[in-house]
Amino acid sequence: MRTSLIVSLVAAAPSLIAQASPASRPASPAAVRVAVKAAHLIDPRGQGRRIDDAVVLIDGDTIVQVGTKLTVPNGYTTLDLGSATVLPGLIDVHTHLTSQQTDYYEGLFRRSAIDVAITAPVNAKRTLDAGFTSVRDVGAPELVDVALRNAIQRGDVDGPRMEVATMPLSATGGHGDLNGFSPYLSSQTLGGPVDGVDAIRKRVRFDVKYGADVIKVLAGAGVLSEEESAGGPQYTQEELNALVEEARMWGRKVAAHAHGAEAIKRAIKAGVASVEHAGLVDEEGVKLALEHGTYLVPDILTDEWILAHGKDEMGLPDKIIDKERDLRRHQNENWGRAIKAGVKFAFGTDAGVYPHGLNAKQFGYLRQLPLTSMQMIQMATVNAADLMGWSGKVGALTPGAFADLIAVRGDPLGDVTELERVTFVMKGGKVVRNAAR
Repeated sequence: MRTSLIVSLVAAAPSLIAQASPASRPASPAAVRVAVKAAHLIDPRGQGRRIDDAVVLIDGDTIVQVGTKLTVPNGYTTLDLGSATVLPGLIDVHTHLTSQQTDYYEGLFRRSAIDVAITAPVNAKRTLDAGFTSVRDVGAPELVDVALRNAIQRGDVDGPRMEVATMPLSATGGHGDLNGFSPYLSSQTLGGPVDGVDAIRKRVRFDVKYGADVIKVLAGAGVLSEEESAGGPQYTQEELNALVEEARMWGRKVAAHAHGAEAIKRAIKAGVASVEHAGLVDEEGVKLALEHGTYLVPDILTDEWILAHGKDEMGLPDKIIDKERDLRRHQNENWGRAIKAGVKFAFGTDAGVYPHGLNAKQFGYLRQLPLTSMQMIQMATVNAADLMGWSGKVGALTPGAFADLIAVRGDPLGDVTELERVTFVMKGGKVVRNAAR
C-alpha cells in the first residue's frame, strides 16, 4: 500500500505544482456560441485602432472571429451591447488579492494567513467585476495565492486568471522582513528572510515546487516597512544574478520590487522581466531598461492612496508617510523620462494597499504622464499580456484568444477614466457582469 500511495502521489504531482497558464477547461461539444455586437471595439495591437459596428464571434471560451458588420452564423446567440465600446479584458500585473491594507499594526500582529484566505475570494470577485480578467499576483503569505488561483481555475470561486508569486524573497532587515521592532519579536512563516546565493537558489526552488508561476524579489527598500529609506538596495548584484539564473532554469520570470536607482539597475542587469514601482529610475537605469527590454510597472494609485488615507484610515506611522511623500516628488519626472525614451511600461497598481476593485482609478493618474489614452490601454492589455507570457491568449480580441472582454458606455480613447465604469464583463465566454443596458 505504501508503494501504491507513493506512485499515486508522484503521478499527481505535475497537476499539483504545474505552472499556471491562462487555460481553462476545453469547450464541450455543446459549448455555447455567442456573437457579441457593439458600436465600437478597441484593438490595442500595434499602434492601436478603433473598429466600428464590431462583432465578436465566440465558440465556448474562445474567440473565433472579429470584424465589422460580420454576418452572425446559424447557431449563435446574439448579445447586442448597443452603443457600448468593447475592449479586451484588462490586466493588472501588480496585485495582492490575498491582502487588504487595514490598520497598519492590526495587519501586522492580529491577522493571520487564515484571515487572508477567508477574504481572498471576495477580493478576486471585486477585481473581476471591475473588468480585470487577468492579474499577476506578486506576493502572498503561506501559499494562499496558489490556493486562490487553483480554486478559480477549478471554478470553485469567481475571479481573474492569475499568475502567482507565492512568498517574495527578502533580505534580512529588508522590505519583506519584520523590521523596526525589537529583535525578540519575530514571525514564523513559510517564507521569511533569505540571504546569500545558495539560500536564494534553494528558496526559488521551494517557491516553484509549491506553485509559483513568477518569482518576486524585493531588490530594494520600500514604503510600507520601517527601513531607513524607500530606495536603498537590499541584495547584492551577485545574489540577484543567481536568483534570476535559477528562476530561468525553472522557466520562471522575475519581478523585482525596487524604488531606488541602484536597486533598479542591479535588478535590470541581473535580467529581471519587470521592475515594480521604479519611481527613482535614473538616466543610466533608463538606458539599461531599453537595452534589456525590461518592463517598468508604476503604481501611482497606491502612492496617492497612501498620501490621502495613510494617516487616518490606514494608521501608518509618520515615518512611512514621510517616505511616500518624498518618493512622490520625483516619480512623474523619472517615469516620464523613461516613457519618452521608449522603455516598455505595463499596468500595475499594488492592489491590496487600496481597496480591491478600484484598479481602474489608476488610469486617471496616468494622465499625469506623457501617455495617450491608447498607450494607457495598451499598458493594461497587450503590454501586460506580453510581460506575463500570455500574448495571444489574453490582452487582445483576436481569433484563438480567450473570450475575455469588457464594455463601457463612453469612449475611453476620449476619456480614459471611462474604464472606471465598466458595465459588462465576460471571462472565457461566460458573462460575469452585465449592466450594459
